[in-house]
Amino acid sequence: MSRFKIAVCQMMVTQDKKDNLKKAEEMVREAVTSQGADIVVLPEIFNCPYNNEDMFDLAEDHPGESTNMLSRVAKELEIYLIGGSIPEKAGDKIYNTSFIFGPEGDLLSTHRKIHLFDIDIKGKISFKESDVLDYGEQVTVIDTKFGKIGVAICYDMRFPELMRLMALEGAEVIVVPAAFNTTTGPAHWHETIKVRAVDNQVYFVAAAPARNPQAKYQAYGNSKIVNPWGDVVVDTDEKEGIICGEIDLDYLKKIRQELPLLKHRRTDLYELKRL
Repeated sequence: MSRFKIAVCQMMVTQDKKDNLKKAEEMVREAVTSQGADIVVLPEIFNCPYNNEDMFDLAEDHPGESTNMLSRVAKELEIYLIGGSIPEKAGDKIYNTSFIFGPEGDLLSTHRKIHLFDIDIKGKISFKESDVLDYGEQVTVIDTKFGKIGVAICYDMRFPELMRLMALEGAEVIVVPAAFNTTTGPAHWHETIKVRAVDNQVYFVAAAPARNPQAKYQAYGNSKIVNPWGDVVVDTDEKEGIICGEIDLDYLKKIRQELPLLKHRRTDLYELKRL
């Protein structure tokens, strides 16, 4: 199937986990029933506020309340559901993890955030995920009936090596649930999304939470889908809402044929591979 629709639910995340799960389910259902989405994406840390204290306190095992909901809804709606990410408890460790479910409610894969957001921009924002979270170790590319889709989380998208590995492993769409903030977002969000789409000749889907003025961490929002030529398919602002865009894999193949960047790599001089 060369054409399909993918939706991003840019939801407002609050302190109440049950309310967040209810809102996520409602928005996923709306994306399918009102916009005809075949694949739906939730934002990074959609079930609790994005801060170390809440991620530590509300981390859950799998299967758990959040992943049970994702599986149930994916099966009922017969969709692929990329569950943004949640704080996942695994033994004595906590990960920032995306759970990806198929149309039968089966868990297709997980992606644990590889690059942790440890930054200190003087006078603006300081955050250290590694105080609470552990590092993921796996590049994630999943097979779907629409083709291969790469999944990463937020800070991962700043590392071109990871995005290129996904493209080399066959990804034609890269999905990144990401909670950039109001310092890094205006500076780098739009440009990074466009460059990652163009360099790897993929559709790039960036799924952000809506900005909650009451939250400690101010998300940038501005979810968007960009095509392999760098054009914006659909985007939004910082408010809560759903965007839905068409993915055209025939167009992607056309771009890759006309401007064969991936074929023109000088693999006699350099290479990129998994370890």
